[in-house]
Amino acid sequence: MSKNELTTVLIWLMAVLVSGVFIWLLADIIIHGLSKLSWSFFVESPQNVGRSGGIGPIIVSTLLILLVAIVTAAPLGLATAVLLSEFTRHDSVFGRFVRRSLDVLAGVPSIVFGLFGNAFFCIYLGLGFSILSGGLTLACMVLPILIRTAEEGLQATPNDYRLATAALGMSRSSALFHLLLPAATPAIAAGLLLGIGRAGAETAALIFTSGYVDRMPDSLFDSGRALSVHIYDLSMNVAGGDASAYSSALVLIILLLIINSIAMGLAKHWLHRSIVTV
Repeated sequence: MSKNELTTVLIWLMAVLVSGVFIWLLADIIIHGLSKLSWSFFVESPQNVGRSGGIGPIIVSTLLILLVAIVTAAPLGLATAVLLSEFTRHDSVFGRFVRRSLDVLAGVPSIVFGLFGNAFFCIYLGLGFSILSGGLTLACMVLPILIRTAEEGLQATPNDYRLATAALGMSRSSALFHLLLPAATPAIAAGLLLGIGRAGAETAALIFTSGYVDRMPDSLFDSGRALSVHIYDLSMNVAGGDASAYSSALVLIILLLIINSIAMGLAKHWLHRSIVTV
């Protein structure tokens, strides 16, 4: 067997191994969690400490927390990526400092973000244990991933695009919105999806910021329990809560798949519209 054939076989083995682990985990969650899924499970409130009832308020709280995180992180992260890529020299002291800081923040444990969110948003800003505090904390966690991914996408755009727009007399803002950002849309979408995945599965940070309350929230200033926190509580603190934990985990996976599909669809729509406009 040649080196090329051996490399191909190893690559396929690694792909099959990773896919097999994913399928095994997913199958285990589906087998144990599918039995409890019903319309009442999606709309009713938890009862008996989550052993029975549904997860309606928890789904609403999770969606609100993710909405706050995405609405906060997406424009701020994209603006920062544009600043670093288009308006800051790559070898400047400021650019190197910001990039190094983002790399460090991307590797900070989530519990540290939770403690920061509790100290800053809950206590210092007076937001308390609330959906808003949890969403803003998750936004801080998502920003490093989103910024670095979007920046790399913009830097990967050929420099000929910038020279061509300058030769045509286009302003930098027009070139940015009509050419550079659409060209970097796949990287931006990838960063957004990675951020949504991390935010949706986060537990430690939300325990210290959004809280444990499992009732239906009336506003963003109410405490709300996310699905990840609910799964953790049922698995670790509630005897006999494993069945509901499996069902909640299956709902969380479905929810993340739906959100990711919507994000990819919006990215493709924006790219298509920008190409048609140009």
